[in-house]
Amino acid sequence: MASSLPRTAAVSAVVTAALAAGLLAGATTSAADTTDIVRIHDIQGSTRISPLAGQRVTDVTGVVTGVRAYGSRGFWFQDPQGDGDPATSEGVFVFTSSKPTVSVGDAVKVSGTVTEYVPGGLNSGNQSLTQISKPTVTVVSSGNPVPAPVTVTAGSVPDAYAPEGDPAKDGSVNGLPLRPGSYALDYYESLEGANIRIGTSRVVGPSTEHAELWVTVKPDENPNRRGGTVYGSYTSQNSGRLKVQSLVPLAEQPFPTANVGDVLTGETEGPLDFNQYGGYTLTARTMGTVEDRGLKREKTRPQHISELAVATYNVENLDPTDPQEKFDALAKAVVENLATPDIIALEEIQDNNGAKNDGTVAADETLKKFTDAIVAAGGPAYEWRSVDPENNKDGGQPGGNIRQVFLFNPERVSFTDRAGGDATTATGVVKERGRAALTVSPGRIAPADAAWENSRKPLAGEFVFRGRPVIVVANHFGSKGGDESIAGHRQPPNRSSEVRRLQQAKVVNAFVKDVLAVQRHADIVVLGDINDFEFSDTTKALTDGGVLRAAVTSLPRSERYSYVFQGNSQVLDQILTSPGIRHFEYDSVHINAEFADQNSDHDPQVLRFRP
Repeated sequence: MASSLPRTAAVSAVVTAALAAGLLAGATTSAADTTDIVRIHDIQGSTRISPLAGQRVTDVTGVVTGVRAYGSRGFWFQDPQGDGDPATSEGVFVFTSSKPTVSVGDAVKVSGTVTEYVPGGLNSGNQSLTQISKPTVTVVSSGNPVPAPVTVTAGSVPDAYAPEGDPAKDGSVNGLPLRPGSYALDYYESLEGANIRIGTSRVVGPSTEHAELWVTVKPDENPNRRGGTVYGSYTSQNSGRLKVQSLVPLAEQPFPTANVGDVLTGETEGPLDFNQYGGYTLTARTMGTVEDRGLKREKTRPQHISELAVATYNVENLDPTDPQEKFDALAKAVVENLATPDIIALEEIQDNNGAKNDGTVAADETLKKFTDAIVAAGGPAYEWRSVDPENNKDGGQPGGNIRQVFLFNPERVSFTDRAGGDATTATGVVKERGRAALTVSPGRIAPADAAWENSRKPLAGEFVFRGRPVIVVANHFGSKGGDESIAGHRQPPNRSSEVRRLQQAKVVNAFVKDVLAVQRHADIVVLGDINDFEFSDTTKALTDGGVLRAAVTSLPRSERYSYVFQGNSQVLDQILTSPGIRHFEYDSVHINAEFADQNSDHDPQVLRFRP
């Protein structure tokens, strides 16, 4: 939510705006007190939006099931006597804004205004959280038993993820009756605010600095051999995923460290919340214990003397202000885990002073520090080629001026330098001695095209390996920023960022076609952080006309991933090959994304072939 208002004021603003826009279907604009006895299930109702939204309720009774004294402060309470309707939750959150004065087990009476709070704001597309705001709370008694939790299991969560949204409501599911026996999102919504429990569950998203992790209650749902859950299509959202946070302040109880494949053993219990970053979240009053299953970082095999090894690696805003430990860890990975590829396309190399926004664009100090670290780790003395961007014209962290860079091992491969490349000069394709050649190398592809506005421009370079020319194009397509969550109220969610990447893919595809028009069997490698899936329209546009193949599709479906997001193992980084590269070996080297201790949030990719 782009607001500096306190959350109490922001909540009212969100509800008022939503009601005016008709986005909270089924809610009333009346703010009058209700005189009838109101129970929690009356507040929750049988849709996502409370039938009492905007109204003031009086003396709603229940037992406190969880207290949050940090962040969004408040508490959950629950009616021990339900109405027997599986669509109506018996628990609800009370937003107090200050530290709550109640304790778990207190029987309370709560008066306040029923509101629908949208984490992230209305434009986020997120579902809303039903809550009671501006409360008056009376403690009736203490030490009462907490209402028995609903146990969430593989059998209780439907396989189908979400219903189709109402076309008359811009695809929103807000006004649809909940069908908790048919759809996972409906099932979780029917438990919003209620006390739930999970048993021993596999970790599918590592713990983070935000004190969270992801588990699955469905161990057989799209698993991979390392313990994750693979996101293989837009209709394979993996309904068993559930985010876990702790209600206990970290100063009192540090959050456990967990990698993908570890197991959260025992029972984890607490209220079910909905937040901006991941949707439905078990806010644990009591947590199980993380059992370390010993996940190891992978190592790819060294390339044969006659194989060219080409890699892509997003090094996550690397700049000289980063600690030496980050440079050393990334360098060690290049040497030990990637087996020193002949060519490495790096993404997110920042300029010489990182995020300091003073007009600096050169990155030679960043690259020297990195290549020196590789030598210190026992690797070769890589050389580099790149094109400095215009200041603050390529997106990313303001002042950082991220760009793609080629590293290459001069003992194995040579770079064909063709002068003239700069931030605004486009490289082209000409015929030279019967082969395709770039007009400038390194050079940028169509940097003036609108597809690259405030985004990284592709970097093309000519290499020679054992007498054979290879053209390599390093990319960092637009991010997924602005896309709606798969747990949002619009189903299917709006993926607005795809528009930009689709344009970018078409530009790169056209360039590849230009190369192949000059030399039909040219060896071309297109690689980088594509920021999109192997099944996406972006990838389809890149491969249009059969001029490229997404090499990741040569792997079994369960091994296709380079990134873990909200418990889904998915593809973002790719290497694509032209038809002239008939035989290759592809490896997604899992060294970061599955681990709590990360040197980058991306896994590098390596392609080996014989030109």
